[in-house]
Amino acid sequence: MITINSYLHRRELEDIIRRWMYGVVEAGDGELITRLVHFNQLYVFRYLQDFAVKLFRELHGGDLRWERIYRKGEIKDAMVRRPPYRNHRIEELIRDYETYPGRFYRETPCQAMLFFRRREGGEEYLGSWRIKRIRRLAEKGARRIIDWIFAAIKRNAETMADERAARLCISREYLLSTPEEMLAEFLDAEQRFIEDLRQQREIKGPAELIINDVAGVKVLMDDGDTGRVRAALNNIDHCRVVEEEHHRGLYNAVNLVIRIEPPRDELIREPLPETIRAVMTGRGLPPAQADRDFAAFVLTGEKDVYLEIIITDYQEMLESEIGRCMHEDRTINQRLRQQYRGHLAKNVEYLMRYLFLFPLSSPRGELKDLPVKLWNRYLPDYFDVVIAGLFQIPPGDF
Repeated sequence: MITINSYLHRRELEDIIRRWMYGVVEAGDGELITRLVHFNQLYVFRYLQDFAVKLFRELHGGDLRWERIYRKGEIKDAMVRRPPYRNHRIEELIRDYETYPGRFYRETPCQAMLFFRRREGGEEYLGSWRIKRIRRLAEKGARRIIDWIFAAIKRNAETMADERAARLCISREYLLSTPEEMLAEFLDAEQRFIEDLRQQREIKGPAELIINDVAGVKVLMDDGDTGRVRAALNNIDHCRVVEEEHHRGLYNAVNLVIRIEPPRDELIREPLPETIRAVMTGRGLPPAQADRDFAAFVLTGEKDVYLEIIITDYQEMLESEIGRCMHEDRTINQRLRQQYRGHLAKNVEYLMRYLFLFPLSSPRGELKDLPVKLWNRYLPDYFDVVIAGLFQIPPGDF
């Protein structure tokens, strides 16, 4: 159903998402989802750093500095610190940011690395890489699935309208339906879809859902010059552009989806970070075995992964971080524009959040059942209790 192409063992993750939508838990699912999330996030971090260093060196030479950051405000500060050029609009954006910094979502968490080079007695900001955080990945995955479900239900409702028209011996385009009739057909189609889930009958919909941008690099180029970036990519082994999209309007940039084959043997040489070792130890896995399991995970996974490169110029990058198309505002608008908002949609959100949060939670025994079933109805208060239980927060009015 949904394939995350920046990850390894993509089919296993796709399978567990599909099964959990049917409410089916198999022995070992708790350990499996823990490895799929933690090992993949670590692998993405390592191959993305390796790739980004190669790309920025191809573009700017070897005198680079990079800096790990954890808040979006650090990106915004780096961008306004030393503008490569100025005009009225750039001055206006920087002035607004420095005067009212609290209006620009500075505390938003992120996983990113900033790249700089020394130039004319100072540092020039070149771009960054970022990994989509678990919460955002769960949210995006849920939104894609919800849109997929909505389309499937609408098709079923249209089939029911076709049947009603056939009984009247007319084509559907000549069928006059009241709003009440159309709503009733949609609700009936929705209930049939939910019953298919509950009975574990195969659900069919549009083509496979793909997420390519868990890993991403943003490159600052004068006039958004894609030619230099493509030339640099041609000099990186096992790297191929598979998709190019030009955005024009409020948001102006070129997005490339690229396929790479990371140097797997190099990326598994270092031991696991203590944070991941602690998680695996809490689940009964000795540190040395966890290191071996990570190496096996990488070497038995797909050779290729996909990531996104965004190419833009300085002013457009400012617009995307503190201007007319600020990324955080676009995220909020995406949530507000979601067409399908019924309890089934909300349950998909709950389930995807639970699936990606479970690996981050306190150690527990075998996962025997899911606290969220797509065909039931829950208030948000219930899911608050579910999350509290994951992290061993005492129940109560927290």
